[in-house]
Amino acid sequence: MNQNCGNMSQKERMLAGLPYKAWLDGLPQKRERARRLCHEYNHLPPERWGERTALLKDLLGKTGERLTIEPDFHCDYGTNITVGEDFYANFNLVILDVAPVTIGDRAQIAPNVSIYTAGHPIHPDSRASGYEYGQSVTIGDDVWIGGSSVILPGVNIGRGAVIGAGSVVTKDIPPMVIAVGNPCRMVRPITEADKKYYYKDRSFTQEELDWMDSQRDEQG
Repeated sequence: MNQNCGNMSQKERMLAGLPYKAWLDGLPQKRERARRLCHEYNHLPPERWGERTALLKDLLGKTGERLTIEPDFHCDYGTNITVGEDFYANFNLVILDVAPVTIGDRAQIAPNVSIYTAGHPIHPDSRASGYEYGQSVTIGDDVWIGGSSVILPGVNIGRGAVIGAGSVVTKDIPPMVIAVGNPCRMVRPITEADKKYYYKDRSFTQEELDWMDSQRDEQG
């Protein structure tokens, strides 16, 4: 795409991954709207928690019918975030969504996770210009992201992957693997043998395994 395309708005440039000016074309007002909604969401008293889903649906671009994000939650725009069915995020999730963030069904996010799509030029002269850019992040179905992890711009995390606590994910992670560290790297694949364990070498009872099988059958 031609970066000098003069007929693109700053929002269009932002979402296309081109350098853009965050102070133009109504972008500050869109960020202000997101902050108002986040503030309202984060300060709901417990007796009004029934309103949380409606607020999230107003804030986010697209959601499933069932989702939970524990407060506090912060984002740049909200409208560039898509989450699937049965999405769960624990306390203190931060998503800088200057580019699209797409999260699949049944994804789970532990406390203090940050997802960044935003970036700035490396050279200080270029950075001082105020130009920013964004690169999209995609997190697949059934992904579990451990506490205090950081997902950097442009990353794709494959279906069923587990990201260990405290990881900094700088590159794509394939499906059905355990990946940990800074930078985050694959440790091993997730196999059928893992299904019977709930923590390290501690296994489910046969009754618990049978119940899980019945739940999967009911869900098709």
